[in-house]
Amino acid sequence: MADAVEYEVEYEEVVIQLGMFFELQLVRPWAEDDEHRLVQNALESAEIGERAGIDYAWAQEHHFLEEYSHSTAPEVFLSALSQRTTRMRIGHAVCLMPPAFNHPVRIAERIAMLDLVSDGRVEWGTGESSSRVELEGFGVNYVEKRSMWAEAVRECAKMMSSEPYPGHKGTYFSMPARNIVPKPIQRPHPPLWVACTNRETVKFAARNGLGALTFAFMDAGEARYWVREYYDTFRTECAPIGQAVNPNIAMLAGAMVHPDDETARERGLTGQQFFKWALAWYYRFGTHVPGRTKLWEEFTKATPEPMAGVSAVGTPERARTYLAELEEAGVDQVILLQQAAGYPHEHVCESLELLGREVIPEFRERHEKRRREKAAELAPYVQRALAKVDHVEPVEPEPVEAYPVLFAHQGVDETKLGAKRAVDAGMLWRMHVAGTDDGAAKGRA
Repeated sequence: MADAVEYEVEYEEVVIQLGMFFELQLVRPWAEDDEHRLVQNALESAEIGERAGIDYAWAQEHHFLEEYSHSTAPEVFLSALSQRTTRMRIGHAVCLMPPAFNHPVRIAERIAMLDLVSDGRVEWGTGESSSRVELEGFGVNYVEKRSMWAEAVRECAKMMSSEPYPGHKGTYFSMPARNIVPKPIQRPHPPLWVACTNRETVKFAARNGLGALTFAFMDAGEARYWVREYYDTFRTECAPIGQAVNPNIAMLAGAMVHPDDETARERGLTGQQFFKWALAWYYRFGTHVPGRTKLWEEFTKATPEPMAGVSAVGTPERARTYLAELEEAGVDQVILLQQAAGYPHEHVCESLELLGREVIPEFRERHEKRRREKAAELAPYVQRALAKVDHVEPVEPEPVEAYPVLFAHQGVDETKLGAKRAVDAGMLWRMHVAGTDDGAAKGRA
């Protein structure tokens, strides 16, 4: 109990950072060039966001979630975004970690390459997925997905931080020792996060030394409890799943700002309601027919939940007040959902520019001082957690001999063979070594 009281005093002046959220929503009906325009508009809005003072750009990995999210290859989108920005942190949120979605080696390689391309600006978000549409599309068992996530995250972190990676014999994937290249700029690996949907998963993030990405709308009162539980848990229970810790908690907020409050709400609230409703459609109550269901049309028939009071939709003063309340609650980062449903691109740009002129500067002015204070306060808890890291023990990997070829064992001079004959001979020898029936191969040769 004493720790909790101490925490409330020390964190009452936390200063937030701001992020942008790229779900890439595209409601039907679709014109032929709509996806191209959506992506190009998103890249432009990232440039405006950086100029406005926004600190992070987060792009999700989703699959098959028509209209709700067309962000299926965030590493590609973020690579482009990194070349149009210079300061903004590049948030890959999330990498779907069960190996059926992405082999752990491929995640380690992609995150490291993105870190190199972006000059060391990557934030590595992780997740499991919870929608039946996605999980069954890739053959991922719902009951085992958390265990798959844990095994993949632990090993991916080792892949990026060891040379060579000693290999792994696990429940969901196995592989021999290999040196995974390239390595990221940020060592031992970029900051690790995990997607959270409730207070229990926020505490789970803290126990594992991960930043908590809470993609949920909430008011400051509710946020305060989530923040308190996160940091109390981090301080007392953290045993890192990665090779480093990242004590941070981020929360989502709808954003559409205009000098006139009524105009802002007319432009912004319906899109925020669609975001929340469509997520529930795929994850809780909807019956989706791939390529046939018209999500926006279904939404217009529904009665969405009210959003008033839990978003930065309104005048600059309303947005400033809401962000200040989350700041006072101890939230480290507020991720702005600046594009949703059918928002016209010009409205998104106007809103971001107004945020940059009239809202963001006062928060940025306070941030650096508070960042240093927070780092100093958490230092002993971070050191205690790092002492529990499962470091990679050095290994001497087995040599891997190239496949022998047939003509090397027959005294044939390779230089006198044509290219196709050389390839066919090598294939024949490999099939022979493998003990397969080589009759068909002989016929081809």
